[in-house]
Amino acid sequence: MSRIGNNPVAIPEGVTVDVKDGVVTVKGKLGELTQEYSEVTIKVEEGDILVTRPSDSVNHKAKHGLYRSLMFNMIEGVSKGWTKELELVGVGYRASNQGQKLDLALGFSHNIVIDLAPEVKVETISEKGKNPIVKLTSYDKQLVGQVAAKIRSFRKPEPYKGKGIKFVGEELRRKAGKSA
Repeated sequence: MSRIGNNPVAIPEGVTVDVKDGVVTVKGKLGELTQEYSEVTIKVEEGDILVTRPSDSVNHKAKHGLYRSLMFNMIEGVSKGWTKELELVGVGYRASNQGQKLDLALGFSHNIVIDLAPEVKVETISEKGKNPIVKLTSYDKQLVGQVAAKIRSFRKPEPYKGKGIKFVGEELRRKAGKSA
């Protein structure tokens, strides 16, 4: 059984944590995040955040670990930030960006143009002989993951040749083609 909720979350230099009325606010050099919470107690003591639960019921145990993980992700985000990298595998697949607009050529009859949230910074890397890479960076882990999943959903990797949009480092389950 997981005991992740019992571990304290260390607060690094330059990060301030404010807890009041069921809302935690975390401010750092990269931005500010807020999170509502319920059924657990969150205290800031001696440079650590402690999450405690009132009983050992299943619901309290689940929320105990959940809110501890959310606090860790918020603190990590406002101090260091989160990054997701997507790789476009396929002949003619291209990516380019102008500010917050991401332009994807994925083999459809038209390009897909996405307007990204201002919190997410986008960067496209295109080197000759290598697959294009889309790099997403933000202080909000949930938002980065959501945007990356949306981009990936336009052309998921297929199991035979592996063409599509995949996360960098993702292992794909490949299938054998027709038997001769």
